[in-house]
Amino acid sequence: MSAEYTDATLAQIREVIVRLQTPIPDLPTLLPLLAAPLASIGLLPPRYRKFDTSPISFDALNIPKHAPLLQRALLEHVIPVWEPVLVEQDAYHLIEQYFCPDAMSFASPVARQLALYAYSTILSLTLTEQSIRLLAKLVKAYPIDILHAILSSAGRHGASARHGISWEDCVRDVISVPAKVANYMETRRDIPSHLEYGPYFTNVSTRVEYLVYTSRTELDEDNIASIAYLFAKLANIGVFPASLPSSPAQPSFFRIALPIIRSRATQNHDVSYAIIWTRIFAALPSSHNLRIVLTSLFSHLAATSNGLDTSLRTRALVLREARLVKLLLGSLNKENSELVDSFSAVALGRNFDESHARIFACWAAGAQKDSRDREALDLVLTRVLDVWTDPEHVKHSLLSQHRYLTSLLLIVLKYFPAPSPAHELALSPSFVRSISTYISHLDPSVRRCGMLAAEEVAHTAGKSLDFGDWEGDSDGKAWCRQLRQLLEECDADVDPPLEEENDFQQLTVVITPHLEGETTTQTTKPQATVEELAPGYDSDDSLTGYASPPSSRSASPTPSELEEIGHDPTLRLGVKKVPRPVYLAQLGEMIRPTSGLQGGDEQLKATTIEVALEVAEELIRRKSGYGTELEENAVNLAHGLVGLQDNYDLDGFDQKRQAALNALVACCPRKAAPAIIEEFFRNQYSADQRFVMLNALALGARELASLSVPELPGRQALSGEKVAFPSKRLPQAQHNKYITTGDHLSTSDPVQLLLDGISQQAIDKGKEATVDKVPELVRERNLRVRPSSKITEVPTDAPSTRVALMRQLVGPQHPKRTTFTEVAAEFFICPFINRFWVFLRDEQTREARTAHQPLLHRYRGAGAGLLLSALVLGRFLETLAVLVHAARNAREWLAVLAPDALELSLALGTRPLSRGEGADDKTDDDDANVSAGLPGDTKQSKDAALLTAALELALIVLDGCLDLDGGRSLGLEHTALLLGVGEWAGKVFEALEDGARVLGGGGTQEVRLRRAAAGVLLKVDELSSRWRRSMIRTD
Repeated sequence: MSAEYTDATLAQIREVIVRLQTPIPDLPTLLPLLAAPLASIGLLPPRYRKFDTSPISFDALNIPKHAPLLQRALLEHVIPVWEPVLVEQDAYHLIEQYFCPDAMSFASPVARQLALYAYSTILSLTLTEQSIRLLAKLVKAYPIDILHAILSSAGRHGASARHGISWEDCVRDVISVPAKVANYMETRRDIPSHLEYGPYFTNVSTRVEYLVYTSRTELDEDNIASIAYLFAKLANIGVFPASLPSSPAQPSFFRIALPIIRSRATQNHDVSYAIIWTRIFAALPSSHNLRIVLTSLFSHLAATSNGLDTSLRTRALVLREARLVKLLLGSLNKENSELVDSFSAVALGRNFDESHARIFACWAAGAQKDSRDREALDLVLTRVLDVWTDPEHVKHSLLSQHRYLTSLLLIVLKYFPAPSPAHELALSPSFVRSISTYISHLDPSVRRCGMLAAEEVAHTAGKSLDFGDWEGDSDGKAWCRQLRQLLEECDADVDPPLEEENDFQQLTVVITPHLEGETTTQTTKPQATVEELAPGYDSDDSLTGYASPPSSRSASPTPSELEEIGHDPTLRLGVKKVPRPVYLAQLGEMIRPTSGLQGGDEQLKATTIEVALEVAEELIRRKSGYGTELEENAVNLAHGLVGLQDNYDLDGFDQKRQAALNALVACCPRKAAPAIIEEFFRNQYSADQRFVMLNALALGARELASLSVPELPGRQALSGEKVAFPSKRLPQAQHNKYITTGDHLSTSDPVQLLLDGISQQAIDKGKEATVDKVPELVRERNLRVRPSSKITEVPTDAPSTRVALMRQLVGPQHPKRTTFTEVAAEFFICPFINRFWVFLRDEQTREARTAHQPLLHRYRGAGAGLLLSALVLGRFLETLAVLVHAARNAREWLAVLAPDALELSLALGTRPLSRGEGADDKTDDDDANVSAGLPGDTKQSKDAALLTAALELALIVLDGCLDLDGGRSLGLEHTALLLGVGEWAGKVFEALEDGARVLGGGGTQEVRLRRAAAGVLLKVDELSSRWRRSMIRTD
């Protein structure tokens, strides 16, 4: 081939690249430029061959040299300008062929090389919407195993050195995809699902396992080293977590791969599949990577909830998992010292349970019936004894670690064929000394571990040893008996009763995560301070002690003993500093621990709760709108804050807890509000805790509705909060000094404070509506001169086309803040009302079941502190009134919310809720009390607070109906309900005017009751007068 021909062909492709980088005048000019290079390498789809009007020689395009230049020119110059036109003309597929060739071209080596270079080209440039779409398609069509096959084929053709470098670059690009996409998308939520961190690496894990499976026949060093390099990179970015992930957003290789590996090992008894796994783990670049992989593998093994279960199915499960470990790691031997050291570091350095001890021992023994690997058992036994006989381990390890290592020691010893090493072990000085250390331990359960090991070793060595006192269940005796029963037979010698893998999946197993951050539950002792006096004469004779007889008490600890105690890490002397939480999951763990039984240092618990409450409100508000962290933790935080009690008399406990709950409802109403409502109707909370829930619902709803919220006394203002007029407010110290007792009382019950203002505002509206009926007031109002408005309101026109175009160019905006009208019906008011009716039905059913019992044994649902008591029920109605008032602009208000709330107020104000309601508070003169409001009902009476709250709720509903549609929907569609409310309010007002006494009445409460009853009467009269002729006749 002549030099002139070569230069001419290269000039053609260079010209195409230059023309793509310059502005292109029209589409007919662009399409031939796109079609010519694809046609020269055989990737031009048949339907676009008509555009190949200027063909290029087939050997003109050099993929490694020209492909990145073409792809870069398309991304930077062509796609941003021509994408809409190409899509409209159905020609965008030409662009995609340069990055992600279609399925028809998948088998072509050229197509695979283009895809390989597309990764690096896209990720080397600034990402755009178009490049992300191309990347999403590329990730699906050309995953990591395809890229490895491309580079492997290139390496077999004589480019092995270049193959190694290219594979490292390829792995780096594949791993960086989700991070770069997330950085570009930031807070936007329209990111492709398979490019998110969790789903992306879940798919990568699946493809990596398939890569291993397809490479099982190619066991050359280069192939193994390349796959091992990929595993090391995945381990470094967290795809091999140390525990089973609790969220789908966190990927885990073994969570995805282990079921597939089990299936392949069961169906295909291929030795090469096990060999490649063993060689991959042996070829990992460092022991650190190997330990990360082993930790993740052991944590993802299936373990039973009862590690000492001796059933045949459990033993079969242990055998299956041991064979799985053997398939992946091979056998332990002296030649593979790195695997032995890494296994010892992981298995003996972390907290596993007895089921893992059985798996490890079975794996070391060979996981075969009637066959034992003595070399592996010797290695494991030696490493276990080094830890088990260590005095520091005996003194300071947790009970769970003692039990795990003791069971591992005895199970490994059980697997040994004759002659057993128990004979040498029984005479070992280190073992004998460790038994003495165990027996002198203060914890009886730990002592049992040493005594059990001593007896079992002596029995295996053919000697007799019995400490006695093994009966009962205290001090770990039951655990010792279960371990003895387990040692009667080896797991490797059982015959699995199940033949199919699906049967194993039906076993009830628990994957137990193992965390390194376990803390001891021992009680912390106070720091002892010993001061040594300087030698010399002391002239103060008053400090000279008198001679006293010897005491029978034990001697005080010496300074050396105190120093030894001070170095004990399990005692945690002094006050431990609690770090501030930075994630909501950490805050939830501090408020509501999930680590089982909580014991130990009470001072640390108090400090933890104090720190959590100090930052709770700020952290919750800062996480609002920041991903899904708040939504994922809102329910747990709601349960923890609601159930929290001031057991340590913390400063500002009530205010900080209330502020945190308010912020939770305001920032995450769809999760927090239903959870709080559900907890409110449980019988496990006190009246104070119920009031906290109600305050949170009311104040959170007011904040969502952008209404004023009363300030909590003693609450520290957040850094972002500012006073509207700081010049009108005293400094904080003097401001707190001049706060009166009345201010504290009014802000301690913010719901009643809000309701007073709302009801007063509704009554004032009624006064303004009746002004026209008084002639003197009408004349005075007409004589007033209203000043003309100096500002003319400009009507808002429809959005112009330019504004619409600008919005389209800007793209999707951030989601707007949730308003209360959007969530009021579905997450606040309707669940609140419906859940109350269900609760009332259940309580009345329980009372009916015990009605035939003597009075002492009857169930009462309205006792002190219960939900149906007048105190709690009145606050419940007040909260509902605040919620209804804040939601009056919701779409469901007239049709659903108003009638349901009005019906509830009428029912609670007129009907008895409990058989014993008011029985304890009645006076001898029953006729003088205000009854439930029905004729002839004088046996049971309503509390004044309950009647007031019910009437104020009805007042707010009626006022809202009058404001929204003049009362039309309520008057015409719920006429009977409206008239019933009017009759009820009239009877209450008439009884009060006649001087009737009310339970819990008098003073301010009676004034509120009179005002509410009169306000309801006026509202019903106003509404009825408007729609009287259209109402359905009731006579």
